[in-house]
Amino acid sequence: MARAAIKEKMTSGMLGRRIDALEQRLGVKLLHRTTRLLTLTEQGRLFLKHCDELLTDLELSESGLFPDTTEVSGQLLVLAPPYFGREHVAAHAGAFLAAYPGVQLSFNLTNDFADPVQEDYDLCIRIGNVIDPNFVSTKLATNRRVVCATPAYLERYGTPRKLEDLAHHNCLAVNLQADRHRDWLFQERGQLVSVKVDGNVDCSDGEVLVRWARDGLCLAWRSTWEVGAQLASGELVSVLDEYALPSFNITAVYPRHKPSRNARLFIELLQRVYEAPAYWSNGRLPA
Repeated sequence: MARAAIKEKMTSGMLGRRIDALEQRLGVKLLHRTTRLLTLTEQGRLFLKHCDELLTDLELSESGLFPDTTEVSGQLLVLAPPYFGREHVAAHAGAFLAAYPGVQLSFNLTNDFADPVQEDYDLCIRIGNVIDPNFVSTKLATNRRVVCATPAYLERYGTPRKLEDLAHHNCLAVNLQADRHRDWLFQERGQLVSVKVDGNVDCSDGEVLVRWARDGLCLAWRSTWEVGAQLASGELVSVLDEYALPSFNITAVYPRHKPSRNARLFIELLQRVYEAPAYWSNGRLPA
């Protein structure tokens, strides 16, 4: 409540009185309030959902009526993974600001899986499909996850044919704040399967993991945007393709309660860039 009051430039008491007045007018309780916790009631969730939809419709209507005359301004705070964000998100800041110089653009490139609502992000770029109903998710580009290695590695240690074979291989893992993510995801008989792998090397940086795979150190479970060129040239070979997830797309996500014109414009720019036939030809061609 205090954070919301600061954002709306009013006191907590004034905000509380406005909520009380709204509840009285509607004749329902919107919030459960205690000294330590503030949660929505079922009626509150329903009312918020309708308000979100109305705000989204209003914003789309305004931008559709005045696309050229309404000045684009304000802040756009974007969260993205470091490797992808550095190469394919922040790299396009110049083009966006050239079109919309009134926007204050800010990037946070981190592997932290932050909550956009709690952290107040306008837009999050994520690798993998998002199913949280609290967020609006838009596909930016096609992507898959593949297990791959160099031909030399496979010749020396053998080619895994079944998921169980991964237990006998040195597998790269992502290390995030001392938490080693050793689970690789697959699809078997239409069901999602998580396989715990092991290996003697891990890192928090995806670019380093790809380099190690290209050096022949181990098997890697990486995105096609990272290793597409190496797969096409034969430098890396994919294995266990019949178990690969059908999609692990690159998506843009923003909170459903916080529609942002700036976020929508940045999404549209990224989609135009990624859809260009030659864009991914330098090594990150989605399958």
